[in-house]
Amino acid sequence: MPKPNILIIMSDEHAPMYSSVYGHPIVQTPNMERLAAAGATFDAAYCNSPLCTPSRMSFMTGRYVHHIGAWDNVTPLRSDEVTWAHRLRDCGYDVALSGKQHFGGPDQLHGFQQQLARDLHAEWNHAIHTWDDGIVPAEQPWQEVYAAGPGATEELEVDDLAQQRALEYLRDPARQASPWALNVSFIAPHFPLIAPQRFWEMYPPDEMDLPKIPEGHLDRLHPMAQRLRTMFGFPRFPDDVVRRARAGYYALISYFDEKIGELLDTLIETGQFENTVIIHISDHGDMNGEHGMWRKSNFYEASSRAPLQIVWPGRVAGGQRFADVVSLVDVAATLCDIAGDSCDLPLDGDSLLPLLTEADTEWKDEAFCEYLAHGSDRPMAMLRRGRYKLNYSWGEPAELYDLAADPGEFDDLAQVAGYQDLVEKMTDSLLADWDPAALDGQVRASQRRQKYIEEHFGAGWRATVAP
Repeated sequence: MPKPNILIIMSDEHAPMYSSVYGHPIVQTPNMERLAAAGATFDAAYCNSPLCTPSRMSFMTGRYVHHIGAWDNVTPLRSDEVTWAHRLRDCGYDVALSGKQHFGGPDQLHGFQQQLARDLHAEWNHAIHTWDDGIVPAEQPWQEVYAAGPGATEELEVDDLAQQRALEYLRDPARQASPWALNVSFIAPHFPLIAPQRFWEMYPPDEMDLPKIPEGHLDRLHPMAQRLRTMFGFPRFPDDVVRRARAGYYALISYFDEKIGELLDTLIETGQFENTVIIHISDHGDMNGEHGMWRKSNFYEASSRAPLQIVWPGRVAGGQRFADVVSLVDVAATLCDIAGDSCDLPLDGDSLLPLLTEADTEWKDEAFCEYLAHGSDRPMAMLRRGRYKLNYSWGEPAELYDLAADPGEFDDLAQVAGYQDLVEKMTDSLLADWDPAALDGQVRASQRRQKYIEEHFGAGWRATVAP
């Protein structure tokens, strides 16, 4: 039986609850609904770090961030780390990337045979924020919320180019010669919250919903959330500003959704749909104003959850919904399983194929997520197991949420009588293979080295193209 082709459609910063396929009453995502009808949709999929580079490097390697050392958007993945792109090439696949994967440093392929388009965010020199400096308050409120509106941006140009090159790749007769794996990756709906006019018109700002923030909730936020609000500049913005920013976010989601439809149509037109596995994911979510925050970098659902849909005609039945807890390292393991990978190097995830194709499959029903970057001053991690989520911040009280009873994460149960045994058990599990003291030393040392080199010799050490 020939190996199936693999198409990975990846967005940036899309919290799944902001899409019609996940039940949102406003955001229109008809092509995600097409994927749901044709395959499986996961309702509790998580990233393994709620920030672009660490999340994507964890996904690429199938390893947790603390195993690969890609802590933040400044620290590049080492070129000797094996990715699923390497593994699939070894299985006979033509492996290509079109668009963003946020590879820092001079290695812009990490196993891919070619970059078809442009990785805009990999071209940037991100600011180095050291934990030694503590939490430095933002000089002004986060300006992206005020800039939301219709228009054109370099990000949209780059996404359109990634789509154009991806469609050309799929239509190339050479695709018939060998199995292929294409990762087409978009910046949308990542800020700036500026969308093409026709998508902006779909979401009149005065008709947008507002975040659900109970009275007094912002004053009770955990210290890790307060640090983020301080460093990133998140006051309580006026309602009209919030509605307009959310309109921009929703418009970009629909813009991205149209890309999904064009890719599906091209697979059908070229006769490749029936022999292609389609995986739709994002690297993490976006707070979109919930809990008084924007962007990501925390463990609330809007930041740490990601959409996950898998279509495999003839193997995965359409219309399936899974409540099981999974994460992106499981998606990486699934890619290797689909390709027939026999590499014996470790993966931290488990293939989803048994869950997708076999009845009564037992599943671990848990996900691990960590954060070791700016907006914090210490290691943080999350363990989701079944209905419960434990948030751990080194040296501070833990948080525990029952997501079945409290999906908005407003009622911290960590200090409530009757939950102490659960908190202790989940904390022990989280710390079993995760040493916050050691990680604190490693991250701080890495930041000091980066800062020294940049201050004395400039940012050339992390250039994406050699001079």
